Amino acid sequence: MNVIGIIAEYNPFHLGHAYQIKKIKEMYPESIVVSIISTCFTQRGDISIINKWDKTKICLEEGIDLIIELPTLYATQSADIFAYGALAILNQFKIDTLVFGSETNDVELLKKMAITQLHNDDYDKSVKKYLSLGYNYPTAMSKALFEIEKIEINKPNDLLAVSYIKQIIKNNYPITPISIKRINDYHENNISNIKNNMANASLIRKMLLDNKDVTKYIPLSTKKYLFTIPKINDTYKYLKYNIINNIDTMSSFLDIEEGIEKRIIKNINKCNSWEELIMNIKTKRYTYNKINRMLLHILLNIKKEDNNKEFYLRLLGFNSRGKSYLNSIKKSLNMELLTGYKQNKSTILDIEFRATYIYSLIVNDPSLIEKEYKNKPIIM
Repeated sequence: MNVIGIIAEYNPFHLGHAYQIKKIKEMYPESIVVSIISTCFTQRGDISIINKWDKTKICLEEGIDLIIELPTLYATQSADIFAYGALAILNQFKIDTLVFGSETNDVELLKKMAITQLHNDDYDKSVKKYLSLGYNYPTAMSKALFEIEKIEINKPNDLLAVSYIKQIIKNNYPITPISIKRINDYHENNISNIKNNMANASLIRKMLLDNKDVTKYIPLSTKKYLFTIPKINDTYKYLKYNIINNIDTMSSFLDIEEGIEKRIIKNINKCNSWEELIMNIKTKRYTYNKINRMLLHILLNIKKEDNNKEFYLRLLGFNSRGKSYLNSIKKSLNMELLTGYKQNKSTILDIEFRATYIYSLIVNDPSLIEKEYKNKPIIM
């Protein structure tokens, strides 16, 4: 029996995700599928349009056996740290295979790129060279790989896959990476170019924000949980308050670097929205997503000192197969398996609670705070 791991945001869960799970079950018919999911906020610094409890129900309805929480501290960071947190936790659950979508669908090529990043000294020198020329980090990384390997890796899912494989190699995890080719481009924003109704999550979010019908592109399980669609601009007043309240210690927030806090402070009172602030402080050196994450860490009051590679194991849901599998590995876990929030248990669990609290304000759902304490894993 294979134990398959999936790292996902499901923002929202769409037909492409359903296709991935279908392919996994075709490839590994007797497998247990374990998914670790982002909760309130995402890796690109955005807000989840569906809360984690409803996402868990969707996962179970779509055939995932076990759903684990990816702490906000890792869910809202760059690809390498995102991958570190997700794989450290999945490894605790004894997965033997990691399945991900990629544009190239060439695992050996992705492994080669990962090994170059880990073990080729010229790679680091090349990255530093491109950074000194003013390129942002993802572009510098892509250019450095092309310079050394003469292979272009610049698609987001390929880059994320390389980060996953790096963590597997670096930590000697007994996990085999497997790719499933993406049917549509991650950046495709023209709905007429979409094949098999498999629109990407970014396009679906844009359509939802524009009040367009997305029924064709999502399963019924997702449609049930699409209520009020939260917007990142809805958080601006909370962000502004925290910036003003911490104006003398801005450099202490996670990801704030090289004096960009001065640009934030200079523009915070001139701007009327989150997106307007980003446009006013953005430079060539920083991607839109990088600045999004900076602001998100200010909003959530996440400091550099919090980024200490700590993690926890929190179960969000399972079905009967997931329960049987859990029972078989429980005694071998070397950490406590949490089923709810416990105050002062760990720094990053407290961050998770804070993120849920702020999320509940944004979506106007105070029940989410109570659920952190009272909700047990969802069983289906």
